[in-house]
Amino acid sequence: MREKLKLYLVTDSEILKGRDFYESIEDALKAGVKTVQLREKKASGKEFLEKAYKLRELTKKYNAIFIINDRVDIAMLVDADGVHIGQSDIPCSEVRRLIGNDKIIGVSTQNLELALKAKNDGADYIGVGSMFTTTTKLDAKHVSIEELRSIKENIDIPIVCIGGINLSNISTLKNENIDGYAIVSEILKYDDIYSQTKKFMDVI
Repeated sequence: MREKLKLYLVTDSEILKGRDFYESIEDALKAGVKTVQLREKKASGKEFLEKAYKLRELTKKYNAIFIINDRVDIAMLVDADGVHIGQSDIPCSEVRRLIGNDKIIGVSTQNLELALKAKNDGADYIGVGSMFTTTTKLDAKHVSIEELRSIKENIDIPIVCIGGINLSNISTLKNENIDGYAIVSEILKYDDIYSQTKKFMDVI
C-alpha cells in the first residue's frame, strides 16, 4: 500500500471549471497516480454515488486504490477500497466495525496525539496537514515540520501529507521521508493534467 500512496489525488470538480471530471481523473491515473480519493463537498448524495460508481471502474482499470471521503455508506455500496475520515466524522473504530478488516481507513490528523489515537483505533494510514497554505480547505489547521517529525518518529503506519503542496515546496517534505503526497488543485487546476502529474511523479 505504501507505494500506491506516493501520489494521492483528491478530487474537487469545482477546480476543473467545467472540464470533464472523468477524463481529468483518468489523465492523472494514466500519468501515474495510484490512489484517488473522491471528495466532493458540494455534490448531492445522488451525484456523489454516481461519481463513486464511475471512479470505482476507472481506478480498477489502472490498478489504483479508490478511497471515499466521509461517506462510509457509499464506500460500501460501490465496494471502494476504503474510506478517509476527519476528526468530526464517525470515529475510526466504528467505521472499522462497518466496513470490516479488509478495507482501508485513513484518518486526518494535525498532531501526534491525534495520530496515535488514529493508529490505535485501527487506521491503516494517516493524513497529516495542512502542511502549507491551501485554498481547497479553508478551515485547515497548519502543521509544522517539527510536528510532522514527531508524528513520523512515533507512528509506523503510512503518513500522507496534504495541504498546499506544490512542485516548489515538495522538497521540504521529501527530506522528512514521508510515504505520500495528497494533491488537489496543483494537479486539477492545470489544463494538461497528464503533464502536471508527470512532473510530480518525476520529483517524488
